[in-house]
Amino acid sequence: MIEKIWFENHPLRYLLWPLLWPLSKLFGIISRSRRQSYQLGSKETYRAPVPVIIVGNITAGGNGKTPMVIWLVEKLQALGYTPGVVSRGYGAKAPTYPLIVDETTSTLHCGDEPKLIFKRTNAAVAVDPIRANAVQALLPLGVDIIITDDGLQHYALERDIEFAVVDGKRRFGNQQLLPLGPLRECVERLDEVDFIVTNGGQAQENEAAMTLKPSLAVNLKTHEKVPVTQLRQLVAMAGIGHPPRFFDTLTQLGADLVHCQGFADHQDFQVSQLAELASRGTHLIMTEKDAVKCAEYAEGNWWYLPVSASFSQHDENRILEQIKRTKEYYGSPSA
Repeated sequence: MIEKIWFENHPLRYLLWPLLWPLSKLFGIISRSRRQSYQLGSKETYRAPVPVIIVGNITAGGNGKTPMVIWLVEKLQALGYTPGVVSRGYGAKAPTYPLIVDETTSTLHCGDEPKLIFKRTNAAVAVDPIRANAVQALLPLGVDIIITDDGLQHYALERDIEFAVVDGKRRFGNQQLLPLGPLRECVERLDEVDFIVTNGGQAQENEAAMTLKPSLAVNLKTHEKVPVTQLRQLVAMAGIGHPPRFFDTLTQLGADLVHCQGFADHQDFQVSQLAELASRGTHLIMTEKDAVKCAEYAEGNWWYLPVSASFSQHDENRILEQIKRTKEYYGSPSA
């Protein structure tokens, strides 16, 4: 219901506006005051000895930051860099921090997105609610560029390049700050970032259009790969920021969907819950982010659909050239 108020102008907004408007104003005052305290030096910040790239957003919920992070990591690896990724590990609780993610790390300890990034890229990934601590944990591993998955508002960590990822279809909803609207910061904050990345929809002037391209469906147990159209009577599930985006992708691919079930972002699943859901069709298909949590107990008819970010050659060159210039300013890791 709150998303309908934020993005669809639901009539209930007239009832809730008097209640949420004062809270929204208070949120704005606190948010601006907090940022100014870092900018003026009254709160301590950390400057890493290597470039720091922030991939974040100004709205609550998922906009496609993680595919953007994976794209950056893979492109930088191809150029000969050694990028590392930091995350706060939203929704997870590690025994100790900072936590370096490896093959044995449970998503209960690191979170689904850090584990997905590690599995896709094999890059060094560190999790810590205090991102400076995660950065410092990565430095001994030889990384020469840091990418943060989220953290645009984490001003305790100084940064060199900022990406703001925008949902190209929903944009900024009613353009109000939390909790009246979806904004973490005012839209004017986008004037200060280096790149505005539009996920889907129509990119506006000075925005880089990101397309999420699906590949073959992958079986969670056997790792067999097949076109989605070969899987009949599909039950689709998605525990991401905006589940309809995943269902729309399946529809565009011509999938034989019999049921779609959205879950809260980062939700942990029960085996019985997913078994019952899968029984509504012949196959169960999920996002890759959900799959990293379900791999250990997956059934033979469970699949996931990987997606990969892509940009026009012009935007790709523009992004990578700025990163190269920044890296040249820092020099080699030993400099």
